[in-house]
Amino acid sequence: MKFIILSLIATAALAETHVETLQVQMRDGIHLATDVYRDDDTAKAPVVLVRTPYNKDKAKGTAELFVKAGFVAVIQDCRGANASEGIMIPYDNEGQDGFDCIEWITRQPWCSGRVGMWGASYVGATQWQAAVEKPPGLVTITPRATWSSFYRNLYLGGAVRLSLIAKWAGGNSERPEGATPPTEWDPILSHLPLSEVDDTIGWPIPWLEGMLTHPQPNGYWNRLNLTPQITDLDMPMQHIVGYYDFFSRESVGNFMIMQKQARDPKIRAQQQLILGPWDHGSIGKSKVGDVDFGPEATVDTMALNLDWFARYLKQDTAAQAKPFAPVRYFVMGDNAWREAQTWPPEGFTATSFYLHSDAEKRMLSRTAPTTDQAADTFRADPANPVPACPVTEARPLHAAIWAPVDQSSIETRDDVLAYSTGPLAEPITFAGNLEAKLHVSADTPDADWVVRLVDVHPDGFAQNLAVGILRGRYRDSLMNPQPLEPGKVYEITVDLGPCAATIAKGHQLNVDISGAYFPLFDRNPNTGEGPFGSKTALATESVHHRPGALSRIILPCLNP
Repeated sequence: MKFIILSLIATAALAETHVETLQVQMRDGIHLATDVYRDDDTAKAPVVLVRTPYNKDKAKGTAELFVKAGFVAVIQDCRGANASEGIMIPYDNEGQDGFDCIEWITRQPWCSGRVGMWGASYVGATQWQAAVEKPPGLVTITPRATWSSFYRNLYLGGAVRLSLIAKWAGGNSERPEGATPPTEWDPILSHLPLSEVDDTIGWPIPWLEGMLTHPQPNGYWNRLNLTPQITDLDMPMQHIVGYYDFFSRESVGNFMIMQKQARDPKIRAQQQLILGPWDHGSIGKSKVGDVDFGPEATVDTMALNLDWFARYLKQDTAAQAKPFAPVRYFVMGDNAWREAQTWPPEGFTATSFYLHSDAEKRMLSRTAPTTDQAADTFRADPANPVPACPVTEARPLHAAIWAPVDQSSIETRDDVLAYSTGPLAEPITFAGNLEAKLHVSADTPDADWVVRLVDVHPDGFAQNLAVGILRGRYRDSLMNPQPLEPGKVYEITVDLGPCAATIAKGHQLNVDISGAYFPLFDRNPNTGEGPFGSKTALATESVHHRPGALSRIILPCLNP
Protein backbone atom coordinates (compact mmCIF):
# COMPACT_ATOMS: atom_id res chain seq x y z
CA MET A 1 0.00 0.00 0.00
CA LYS A 2 1.25 3.45 -0.85
CA PHE A 3 1.13 6.12 1.82
CA ILE A 4 1.33 9.74 0.80
CA ILE A 5 2.59 12.55 3.00
CA LEU A 6 0.44 15.44 1.80
CA SER A 7 1.95 18.30 3.70
CA LEU A 8 4.64 19.28 6.12
CA ILE A 9 2.64 21.50 8.43
CA ALA A 10 5.18 22.39 11.06
CA THR A 11 8.79 21.80 11.94
CA ALA A 12 10.08 23.01 15.27
CA ALA A 13 13.10 22.47 17.45
CA LEU A 14 12.23 21.68 21.05
CA ALA A 15 15.54 21.35 22.84
CA GLU A 16 16.94 18.23 21.13
CA THR A 17 13.58 17.08 19.79
CA HIS A 18 12.60 17.54 16.16
CA VAL A 19 8.83 17.62 15.47
CA GLU A 20 7.10 17.17 12.14
CA THR A 21 3.35 17.27 11.62
CA LEU A 22 2.34 15.17 8.66
CA GLN A 23 -0.86 14.07 6.98
CA VAL A 24 -0.67 10.30 6.55
CA GLN A 25 -3.01 8.65 4.07
CA MET A 26 -5.10 5.63 5.06
CA ARG A 27 -6.20 2.89 2.66
CA ASP A 28 -9.47 4.69 1.81
CA GLY A 29 -7.81 8.03 1.07
CA ILE A 30 -8.56 9.68 4.43
CA HIS A 31 -5.60 11.58 5.90
CA LEU A 32 -4.78 11.50 9.59
CA ALA A 33 -2.79 14.27 11.29
CA THR A 34 0.39 12.73 12.70
CA ASP A 35 3.18 14.26 14.78
CA VAL A 36 6.64 12.68 14.63
CA TYR A 37 8.95 13.54 17.53
CA ARG A 38 12.58 12.47 17.23
CA ASP A 39 16.11 13.34 18.19
CA ASP A 40 18.05 14.71 15.25
CA ASP A 41 21.17 12.93 16.49
CA THR A 42 19.50 9.50 16.27
CA ALA A 43 19.36 8.02 12.78
CA LYS A 44 17.10 5.08 13.66
CA ALA A 45 15.21 4.10 16.77
CA PRO A 46 12.27 2.01 17.94
CA VAL A 47 8.96 3.86 17.77
CA VAL A 48 6.25 4.40 20.39
CA LEU A 49 2.89 5.09 18.74
CA VAL A 50 -0.02 6.88 20.42
CA ARG A 51 -3.35 7.11 18.57
CA THR A 52 -5.79 9.45 20.29
CA PRO A 53 -9.20 11.09 19.78
CA TYR A 54 -8.31 13.72 22.39
CA ASN A 55 -6.00 16.00 20.37
CA LYS A 56 -2.46 14.91 19.61
CA ASP A 57 -1.10 18.31 20.65
CA LYS A 58 -1.92 17.50 24.30
CA ALA A 59 0.52 14.57 24.18
CA LYS A 60 3.55 16.78 23.54
CA GLY A 61 5.05 16.27 27.01
CA THR A 62 4.56 12.52 26.83
CA ALA A 63 6.16 12.38 23.39
CA GLU A 64 9.20 14.28 24.61
CA LEU A 65 9.64 11.79 27.46
CA PHE A 66 9.73 8.96 24.94
CA VAL A 67 12.29 10.79 22.80
CA LYS A 68 14.44 11.49 25.85
CA ALA A 69 14.35 7.75 26.61
CA GLY A 70 15.72 6.94 23.17
CA PHE A 71 12.57 6.33 21.12
CA VAL A 72 10.86 8.05 18.22
CA ALA A 73 7.35 9.11 19.29
CA VAL A 74 4.49 9.17 16.79
CA ILE A 75 1.26 10.81 17.98
CA GLN A 76 -1.75 10.59 15.68
CA ASP A 77 -5.24 12.11 15.83
CA CYS A 78 -7.80 9.38 15.27
CA ARG A 79 -10.12 9.56 12.29
CA GLY A 80 -12.55 12.47 12.59
CA ALA A 81 -10.78 13.93 15.62
CA ASN A 82 -9.17 17.35 15.77
CA ALA A 83 -6.84 17.82 12.77
CA SER A 84 -7.60 14.48 11.07
CA GLU A 85 -10.05 13.98 8.22
CA GLY A 86 -13.08 11.71 8.33
CA ILE A 87 -15.98 11.14 10.70
CA MET A 88 -15.57 9.98 14.30
CA ILE A 89 -17.55 6.84 15.03
CA PRO A 90 -16.10 5.45 18.27
CA TYR A 91 -13.69 2.58 17.64
CA ASP A 92 -15.12 1.96 14.16
CA ASN A 93 -11.93 2.40 12.15
CA GLU A 94 -9.20 2.09 14.74
CA GLY A 95 -8.06 -1.40 13.75
CA GLN A 96 -7.45 -0.73 10.08
CA ASP A 97 -6.18 2.81 10.70
CA GLY A 98 -3.78 1.48 13.31
CA PHE A 99 -2.50 -1.15 10.88
CA ASP A 100 -2.02 1.45 8.13
CA CYS A 101 -0.21 3.85 10.46
CA ILE A 102 2.16 1.17 11.74
CA GLU A 103 2.88 -0.03 8.21
CA TRP A 104 3.72 3.54 7.26
CA ILE A 105 5.96 3.96 10.32
CA THR A 106 8.02 0.85 9.58
CA ARG A 107 8.82 2.23 6.11
CA GLN A 108 10.29 5.45 7.42
CA PRO A 109 14.07 5.90 7.52
CA TRP A 110 14.02 6.84 11.22
CA CYS A 111 12.27 3.64 12.30
CA SER A 112 14.33 0.64 13.44
CA GLY A 113 11.50 -1.66 12.36
CA ARG A 114 10.12 -2.15 15.88
CA VAL A 115 6.96 -0.39 17.11
CA GLY A 116 5.22 -0.34 20.50
CA MET A 117 1.97 1.33 21.47
CA TRP A 118 1.05 3.34 24.57
CA GLY A 119 -2.01 4.91 26.19
CA ALA A 120 -5.08 4.52 28.37
CA SER A 121 -8.84 4.17 27.93
CA TYR A 122 -9.77 4.91 24.31
CA VAL A 123 -6.06 5.28 23.57
CA GLY A 124 -5.56 1.85 25.13
CA ALA A 125 -8.29 0.31 22.99
CA THR A 126 -6.61 1.56 19.82
CA GLN A 127 -3.71 -0.69 20.82
CA TRP A 128 -5.82 -3.84 21.03
CA GLN A 129 -7.62 -2.97 17.81
CA ALA A 130 -4.37 -2.45 15.91
CA ALA A 131 -2.75 -5.52 17.49
CA VAL A 132 -5.41 -8.00 16.34
CA GLU A 133 -4.85 -6.78 12.76
CA LYS A 134 -1.26 -8.06 13.18
CA PRO A 135 0.63 -5.24 11.50
CA PRO A 136 4.26 -6.12 10.74
CA GLY A 137 6.58 -4.36 13.17
CA LEU A 138 4.23 -4.09 16.16
CA VAL A 139 6.08 -5.96 18.91
CA THR A 140 4.52 -4.85 22.22
CA ILE A 141 1.57 -2.93 23.65
CA THR A 142 0.89 -1.38 27.06
CA PRO A 143 -2.92 -1.25 27.35
CA ARG A 144 -3.93 0.77 30.40
CA ALA A 145 -7.51 0.71 31.71
CA THR A 146 -9.20 -0.48 28.56
CA TRP A 147 -11.10 -3.31 26.87
CA SER A 148 -10.91 -6.15 24.40
CA SER A 149 -14.73 -6.48 24.44
CA PHE A 150 -16.52 -3.16 24.45
CA TYR A 151 -19.83 -4.80 25.33
CA ARG A 152 -18.34 -6.25 28.52
CA ASN A 153 -17.01 -2.85 29.42
CA LEU A 154 -20.24 -0.96 28.75
CA TYR A 155 -22.64 -3.53 30.19
CA LEU A 156 -22.48 -5.45 33.46
CA GLY A 157 -25.10 -8.00 34.37
CA GLY A 158 -27.39 -6.54 31.72
CA ALA A 159 -27.22 -2.97 33.09
CA VAL A 160 -25.52 -0.23 31.09
CA ARG A 161 -22.94 2.23 32.42
CA LEU A 162 -25.19 5.09 31.40
CA SER A 163 -23.43 8.21 32.68
CA LEU A 164 -20.12 6.98 31.26
CA ILE A 165 -21.26 6.56 27.66
CA ALA A 166 -23.87 9.35 27.56
CA LYS A 167 -21.51 12.02 28.88
CA TRP A 168 -18.72 10.81 26.60
CA ALA A 169 -21.10 11.03 23.66
CA GLY A 170 -22.13 14.55 24.67
CA GLY A 171 -18.54 15.71 24.48
CA ASN A 172 -17.20 13.61 21.61
CA SER A 173 -19.95 13.23 19.01
CA GLU A 174 -20.45 15.35 15.93
CA ARG A 175 -22.93 18.07 16.85
CA PRO A 176 -24.78 20.76 14.92
CA GLU A 177 -23.18 24.16 14.53
CA GLY A 178 -23.74 26.25 17.64
CA ALA A 179 -24.78 23.29 19.81
CA THR A 180 -22.99 22.81 23.12
CA PRO A 181 -22.81 19.80 25.45
CA PRO A 182 -25.43 19.92 28.21
CA THR A 183 -24.54 20.97 31.74
CA GLU A 184 -27.62 19.52 33.48
CA TRP A 185 -27.40 15.76 33.22
CA ASP A 186 -30.04 14.55 35.69
CA PRO A 187 -32.96 14.95 33.26
CA ILE A 188 -30.97 13.26 30.49
CA LEU A 189 -29.83 10.27 32.53
CA SER A 190 -33.32 9.87 33.99
CA HIS A 191 -35.07 9.96 30.62
CA LEU A 192 -37.07 7.02 29.33
CA PRO A 193 -36.99 5.34 26.96
CA LEU A 194 -33.25 4.84 26.74
CA SER A 195 -33.55 4.83 22.96
CA GLU A 196 -34.15 8.61 23.11
CA VAL A 197 -31.24 9.60 25.35
CA ASP A 198 -29.26 10.99 22.42
CA ASP A 199 -32.16 13.30 21.52
CA THR A 200 -32.32 14.59 25.10
CA ILE A 201 -28.61 15.43 24.86
CA GLY A 202 -29.62 17.80 22.09
CA TRP A 203 -28.85 16.18 18.73
CA PRO A 204 -29.04 12.74 17.11
CA ILE A 205 -26.13 10.43 17.96
CA PRO A 206 -26.87 7.22 16.04
CA TRP A 207 -23.98 5.22 17.50
CA LEU A 208 -25.08 6.06 21.06
CA GLU A 209 -28.65 5.02 20.30
CA GLY A 210 -27.30 1.77 18.87
CA MET A 211 -25.26 1.02 21.97
CA LEU A 212 -28.18 1.73 24.32
CA THR A 213 -30.66 -0.33 22.32
CA HIS A 214 -28.56 -3.49 22.10
CA PRO A 215 -28.31 -4.73 25.72
CA GLN A 216 -27.53 -8.30 24.67
CA PRO A 217 -24.06 -9.34 23.39
CA ASN A 218 -25.41 -10.18 19.94
CA GLY A 219 -24.00 -9.58 16.48
CA TYR A 220 -24.24 -5.81 16.86
CA TRP A 221 -21.13 -5.98 19.08
CA ASN A 222 -19.04 -8.41 17.00
CA ARG A 223 -16.71 -5.78 15.53
CA LEU A 224 -15.90 -4.55 19.04
CA ASN A 225 -15.32 -8.00 20.48
CA LEU A 226 -11.62 -8.73 20.04
CA THR A 227 -11.33 -11.23 22.89
CA PRO A 228 -11.47 -14.39 20.74
CA GLN A 229 -8.50 -13.09 18.75
CA ILE A 230 -6.12 -11.88 21.43
CA THR A 231 -4.73 -15.28 22.45
CA ASP A 232 -3.18 -15.55 18.99
CA LEU A 233 -1.06 -12.44 19.51
CA ASP A 234 2.69 -12.90 19.80
CA MET A 235 3.60 -9.88 21.85
CA PRO A 236 4.48 -8.97 25.43
CA MET A 237 1.92 -6.76 27.17
CA GLN A 238 1.89 -4.62 30.29
CA HIS A 239 -1.63 -4.14 31.72
CA ILE A 240 -2.33 -1.35 34.25
CA VAL A 241 -5.65 -0.59 35.95
CA GLY A 242 -7.24 0.28 39.30
CA TYR A 243 -9.87 -1.51 41.37
CA TYR A 244 -12.26 1.45 41.13
CA ASP A 245 -11.86 1.81 37.37
CA PHE A 246 -14.88 0.86 35.28
CA PHE A 247 -12.36 -0.99 33.08
CA SER A 248 -11.07 -3.13 35.97
CA ARG A 249 -12.82 -6.37 35.01
CA GLU A 250 -11.81 -6.04 31.37
CA SER A 251 -8.16 -5.14 32.00
CA VAL A 252 -7.65 -7.86 34.62
CA GLY A 253 -9.54 -10.35 32.48
CA ASN A 254 -7.37 -9.58 29.45
CA PHE A 255 -4.23 -10.20 31.50
CA MET A 256 -5.64 -13.49 32.78
CA ILE A 257 -6.52 -14.62 29.26
CA MET A 258 -3.10 -13.75 27.89
CA GLN A 259 -1.21 -15.31 30.79
CA LYS A 260 -3.20 -18.56 30.77
CA GLN A 261 -4.38 -19.01 27.19
CA ALA A 262 -1.95 -17.29 24.81
CA ARG A 263 -1.07 -19.69 22.03
CA ASP A 264 2.67 -19.30 22.60
CA PRO A 265 3.83 -20.30 26.14
CA LYS A 266 6.67 -17.81 25.81
CA ILE A 267 4.14 -14.98 25.42
CA ARG A 268 2.26 -16.17 28.51
CA ALA A 269 5.40 -15.45 30.52
CA GLN A 270 5.71 -11.96 29.01
CA GLN A 271 2.57 -10.47 30.55
CA GLN A 272 2.45 -8.12 33.52
CA LEU A 273 -0.47 -6.76 35.56
CA ILE A 274 -0.20 -3.65 37.75
CA LEU A 275 -3.38 -3.43 39.84
CA GLY A 276 -3.71 -0.41 42.13
CA PRO A 277 -6.31 1.38 44.31
CA TRP A 278 -7.24 3.88 41.59
CA ASP A 279 -10.24 4.95 39.55
CA HIS A 280 -10.12 6.01 35.91
CA GLY A 281 -8.78 9.50 36.51
CA SER A 282 -6.35 8.81 39.35
CA ILE A 283 -4.04 6.06 38.07
CA GLY A 284 -0.72 6.35 39.87
CA LYS A 285 -2.02 8.75 42.55
CA SER A 286 -2.48 8.26 46.29
CA LYS A 287 -5.67 10.33 46.82
CA VAL A 288 -8.69 8.67 45.26
CA GLY A 289 -12.12 10.06 46.07
CA ASP A 290 -12.39 10.52 49.83
CA VAL A 291 -9.50 8.14 50.62
CA ASP A 292 -5.77 8.76 50.72
CA PHE A 293 -4.06 5.40 50.28
CA GLY A 294 -0.69 6.73 51.37
CA PRO A 295 2.63 7.29 49.63
CA GLU A 296 2.94 3.66 48.52
CA ALA A 297 -0.04 4.16 46.19
CA THR A 298 1.83 6.87 44.28
CA VAL A 299 3.34 5.14 41.26
CA ASP A 300 5.25 6.56 38.29
CA THR A 301 3.40 4.53 35.67
CA MET A 302 5.35 6.18 32.85
CA ALA A 303 8.57 4.86 34.39
CA LEU A 304 7.01 1.38 34.44
CA ASN A 305 6.09 1.74 30.77
CA LEU A 306 9.56 2.97 29.85
CA ASP A 307 11.14 -0.01 31.62
CA TRP A 308 8.80 -2.28 29.67
CA PHE A 309 9.69 -0.63 26.37
CA ALA A 310 13.40 -0.86 27.18
CA ARG A 311 12.99 -4.60 27.75
CA TYR A 312 10.82 -5.52 24.77
CA LEU A 313 10.99 -2.64 22.29
CA LYS A 314 14.66 -1.68 22.57
CA GLN A 315 15.65 -5.24 23.54
CA ASP A 316 18.09 -3.71 26.01
CA THR A 317 20.12 -6.54 27.53
CA ALA A 318 20.35 -4.92 30.96
CA ALA A 319 16.58 -4.42 31.06
CA GLN A 320 15.98 -7.98 29.87
CA ALA A 321 18.22 -9.36 32.59
CA LYS A 322 16.15 -7.72 35.32
CA PRO A 323 13.38 -10.04 36.58
CA PHE A 324 9.84 -8.73 36.96
CA ALA A 325 6.82 -9.94 38.89
CA PRO A 326 3.94 -11.00 36.61
CA VAL A 327 1.49 -9.39 39.06
CA ARG A 328 1.90 -6.41 41.37
CA TYR A 329 -1.26 -5.66 43.32
CA PHE A 330 -2.07 -3.14 46.03
CA VAL A 331 -3.78 -4.29 49.24
CA MET A 332 -6.14 -1.57 50.46
CA GLY A 333 -6.19 -1.21 54.23
CA ASP A 334 -2.60 -2.44 54.48
CA ASN A 335 -1.82 0.19 51.82
CA ALA A 336 1.06 -1.88 50.53
CA TRP A 337 2.06 -3.64 47.33
CA ARG A 338 2.32 -7.40 46.98
CA GLU A 339 3.73 -9.54 44.19
CA ALA A 340 2.28 -12.71 42.73
CA GLN A 341 2.76 -15.06 39.82
CA THR A 342 -0.91 -15.00 38.80
CA TRP A 343 -4.20 -13.24 39.30
CA PRO A 344 -5.98 -14.27 41.39
CA PRO A 345 -2.89 -14.71 43.57
CA GLU A 346 -2.23 -18.13 45.05
CA GLY A 347 -2.68 -18.87 48.75
CA PHE A 348 -6.19 -17.47 49.10
CA THR A 349 -9.25 -19.65 49.77
CA ALA A 350 -12.82 -18.94 48.66
CA THR A 351 -14.67 -18.17 51.89
CA SER A 352 -18.40 -17.63 52.30
CA PHE A 353 -19.85 -14.90 54.50
CA TYR A 354 -23.55 -15.62 54.98
CA LEU A 355 -26.40 -13.15 55.34
CA HIS A 356 -28.51 -13.39 58.51
CA SER A 357 -31.17 -11.24 60.10
CA ASP A 358 -33.38 -11.22 63.17
CA ALA A 359 -35.78 -8.72 64.63
CA GLU A 360 -32.95 -6.43 65.71
CA LYS A 361 -30.24 -6.44 63.06
CA ARG A 362 -28.82 -7.84 59.84
CA MET A 363 -25.60 -9.78 60.19
CA LEU A 364 -22.76 -11.19 58.12
CA SER A 365 -21.15 -14.40 59.40
CA ARG A 366 -18.97 -17.28 58.26
CA THR A 367 -21.58 -19.58 59.79
CA ALA A 368 -24.58 -20.43 57.61
CA PRO A 369 -28.14 -20.10 58.97
CA THR A 370 -29.40 -23.37 60.42
CA THR A 371 -33.01 -22.30 61.01
CA ASP A 372 -35.57 -20.48 58.91
CA GLN A 373 -35.19 -16.72 58.85
CA ALA A 374 -37.66 -14.26 57.40
CA ALA A 375 -36.60 -12.72 54.09
CA ASP A 376 -35.46 -9.09 54.08
CA THR A 377 -37.46 -6.83 51.81
CA PHE A 378 -37.08 -3.37 50.29
CA ARG A 379 -38.98 -1.35 47.69
CA ALA A 380 -37.08 -0.14 44.63
CA ASP A 381 -38.59 3.03 43.19
CA PRO A 382 -37.23 4.10 39.77
CA ALA A 383 -38.29 7.65 40.61
CA ASN A 384 -35.95 7.66 43.62
CA PRO A 385 -33.04 5.37 42.76
CA VAL A 386 -30.28 4.57 45.23
CA PRO A 387 -27.38 6.84 44.25
CA ALA A 388 -23.90 5.55 43.59
CA CYS A 389 -22.47 8.58 45.36
CA PRO A 390 -23.99 10.19 48.48
CA VAL A 391 -25.40 13.66 48.07
CA THR A 392 -23.30 16.31 49.81
CA GLU A 393 -22.86 20.06 49.52
CA ALA A 394 -19.79 19.46 47.40
CA ARG A 395 -21.40 16.86 45.13
CA PRO A 396 -24.61 17.34 43.16
CA LEU A 397 -27.42 14.85 43.06
CA HIS A 398 -26.51 11.71 41.12
CA ALA A 399 -22.82 12.53 40.80
CA ALA A 400 -21.05 10.06 38.50
CA ILE A 401 -18.20 9.02 40.81
CA TRP A 402 -16.63 5.55 40.84
CA ALA A 403 -14.05 6.34 43.52
CA PRO A 404 -14.29 5.45 47.23
CA VAL A 405 -16.57 7.91 49.02
CA ASP A 406 -18.31 7.74 52.39
CA GLN A 407 -21.30 5.42 51.99
CA SER A 408 -22.70 5.83 55.52
CA SER A 409 -25.65 7.99 54.51
CA ILE A 410 -26.66 5.55 51.78
CA GLU A 411 -26.61 2.60 54.19
CA THR A 412 -29.38 4.24 56.23
CA ARG A 413 -31.87 4.41 53.34
CA ASP A 414 -35.04 2.30 53.60
CA ASP A 415 -34.31 0.76 50.20
CA VAL A 416 -30.85 -0.51 51.18
CA LEU A 417 -30.21 -3.72 53.14
CA ALA A 418 -26.96 -3.46 55.12
CA TYR A 419 -25.45 -6.64 56.64
CA SER A 420 -22.47 -6.34 58.98
CA THR A 421 -19.92 -8.51 60.76
CA GLY A 422 -19.79 -6.01 63.60
CA PRO A 423 -16.34 -4.86 64.79
CA LEU A 424 -13.81 -7.53 63.84
CA ALA A 425 -11.75 -9.25 66.53
CA GLU A 426 -9.18 -10.22 63.88
CA PRO A 427 -8.41 -8.65 60.49
CA ILE A 428 -9.66 -10.19 57.24
CA THR A 429 -7.40 -10.10 54.19
CA PHE A 430 -8.64 -11.11 50.76
CA ALA A 431 -7.41 -10.84 47.16
CA GLY A 432 -8.99 -12.05 43.95
CA ASN A 433 -12.25 -11.85 42.04
CA LEU A 434 -15.23 -11.39 44.36
CA GLU A 435 -18.82 -12.54 43.90
CA ALA A 436 -22.14 -12.79 45.71
CA LYS A 437 -24.61 -15.66 45.49
CA LEU A 438 -28.05 -14.51 46.55
CA HIS A 439 -31.49 -16.05 46.72
CA VAL A 440 -33.92 -13.35 45.65
CA SER A 441 -37.48 -12.70 44.54
CA ALA A 442 -39.51 -9.73 43.29
CA ASP A 443 -43.12 -8.89 42.46
CA THR A 444 -42.32 -7.30 39.08
CA PRO A 445 -41.20 -8.78 35.73
CA ASP A 446 -37.73 -7.35 36.27
CA ALA A 447 -35.60 -5.89 39.06
CA ASP A 448 -31.96 -5.09 39.75
CA TRP A 449 -29.82 -6.39 42.58
CA VAL A 450 -26.81 -4.25 43.43
CA VAL A 451 -24.25 -5.63 45.89
CA ARG A 452 -21.59 -3.44 47.48
CA LEU A 453 -18.75 -4.52 49.75
CA VAL A 454 -17.99 -1.84 52.36
CA ASP A 455 -15.25 -1.33 54.97
CA VAL A 456 -16.78 0.60 57.89
CA HIS A 457 -14.05 2.37 59.89
CA PRO A 458 -14.32 2.88 63.66
CA ASP A 459 -15.14 6.57 63.09
CA GLY A 460 -18.13 5.58 60.94
CA PHE A 461 -16.58 6.29 57.54
CA ALA A 462 -17.94 3.63 55.17
CA GLN A 463 -15.52 2.95 52.31
CA ASN A 464 -16.92 1.16 49.27
CA LEU A 465 -14.47 -1.51 48.11
CA ALA A 466 -16.27 -3.31 45.28
CA VAL A 467 -19.66 -3.32 43.59
CA GLY A 468 -21.63 -5.51 41.20
CA ILE A 469 -25.06 -5.46 39.59
CA LEU A 470 -27.36 -8.04 38.02
CA ARG A 471 -30.55 -7.27 36.12
CA GLY A 472 -33.05 -9.96 37.02
CA ARG A 473 -34.13 -10.93 33.54
CA TYR A 474 -30.49 -11.69 32.67
CA ARG A 475 -30.00 -14.01 35.66
CA ASP A 476 -29.43 -17.11 33.49
CA SER A 477 -28.34 -15.71 30.14
CA LEU A 478 -27.29 -12.37 28.71
CA MET A 479 -28.40 -13.51 25.28
CA ASN A 480 -31.85 -14.80 26.24
CA PRO A 481 -33.43 -12.65 28.96
CA GLN A 482 -36.46 -14.09 30.73
CA PRO A 483 -38.94 -12.19 32.93
CA LEU A 484 -39.16 -12.90 36.63
CA GLU A 485 -42.13 -14.82 37.97
CA PRO A 486 -43.63 -12.79 40.82
CA GLY A 487 -42.72 -14.31 44.17
CA LYS A 488 -40.49 -17.05 42.75
CA VAL A 489 -37.13 -17.43 44.48
CA TYR A 490 -34.09 -17.47 42.20
CA GLU A 491 -30.41 -18.02 42.94
CA ILE A 492 -28.35 -15.34 41.23
CA THR A 493 -24.62 -14.67 41.00
CA VAL A 494 -23.39 -11.07 41.13
CA ASP A 495 -19.85 -10.34 39.92
CA LEU A 496 -18.11 -7.83 42.20
CA GLY A 497 -14.89 -7.68 40.21
CA PRO A 498 -11.22 -7.83 41.29
CA CYS A 499 -10.25 -6.48 44.70
CA ALA A 500 -7.58 -6.87 47.40
CA ALA A 501 -8.01 -5.42 50.87
CA THR A 502 -7.49 -5.94 54.57
CA ILE A 503 -10.41 -5.14 56.85
CA ALA A 504 -8.58 -4.17 60.02
CA LYS A 505 -9.32 -5.26 63.57
CA GLY A 506 -12.08 -3.04 64.94
CA HIS A 507 -13.44 -2.28 61.47
CA GLN A 508 -16.69 -3.79 60.20
CA LEU A 509 -17.18 -5.64 56.92
CA ASN A 510 -20.55 -4.70 55.43
CA VAL A 511 -22.53 -5.97 52.46
CA ASP A 512 -25.14 -3.54 51.10
CA ILE A 513 -27.91 -4.74 48.77
CA SER A 514 -30.18 -2.39 46.85
CA GLY A 515 -32.06 -2.05 43.58
CA ALA A 516 -30.08 0.73 41.89
CA TYR A 517 -26.63 2.31 41.52
CA PHE A 518 -27.54 5.44 39.62
CA PRO A 519 -26.32 7.07 37.40
CA LEU A 520 -23.26 4.84 37.03
CA PHE A 521 -25.77 2.23 35.84
CA ASP A 522 -29.13 2.97 34.28
CA ARG A 523 -32.26 2.69 36.41
CA ASN A 524 -34.25 -0.49 35.99
CA PRO A 525 -37.88 0.52 35.24
CA ASN A 526 -38.78 -2.95 36.65
CA THR A 527 -41.21 -3.58 33.78
CA GLY A 528 -38.98 -5.76 31.60
CA GLU A 529 -39.86 -3.66 28.54
CA GLY A 530 -36.23 -2.96 27.64
CA PRO A 531 -34.63 0.13 26.09
CA PHE A 532 -37.74 1.14 24.12
CA GLY A 533 -40.08 1.14 27.13
CA SER A 534 -41.09 4.29 28.97
CA LYS A 535 -43.21 2.86 31.82
CA THR A 536 -41.95 2.24 35.36
CA ALA A 537 -43.11 0.07 38.25
CA LEU A 538 -42.36 0.06 41.96
CA ALA A 539 -40.68 -3.26 42.79
CA THR A 540 -40.79 -5.11 46.10
CA GLU A 541 -37.55 -7.07 46.24
CA SER A 542 -36.64 -9.76 48.76
CA VAL A 543 -33.38 -11.41 49.79
CA HIS A 544 -33.76 -14.90 51.32
CA HIS A 545 -31.33 -16.49 53.78
CA ARG A 546 -32.32 -19.85 55.24
CA PRO A 547 -31.35 -23.50 54.85
CA GLY A 548 -31.82 -24.38 51.21
CA ALA A 549 -31.58 -20.73 50.17
CA LEU A 550 -28.28 -19.48 51.57
CA SER A 551 -27.37 -15.97 50.45
CA ARG A 552 -23.70 -15.15 50.81
CA ILE A 553 -20.75 -13.18 49.58
CA ILE A 554 -17.65 -15.16 48.59
CA LEU A 555 -14.24 -13.66 49.32
CA PRO A 556 -10.86 -15.26 48.55
CA CYS A 557 -9.38 -14.99 52.05
CA LEU A 558 -5.82 -15.40 53.26
CA ASN A 559 -6.93 -17.08 56.49
CA PRO A 560 -10.32 -18.71 55.85
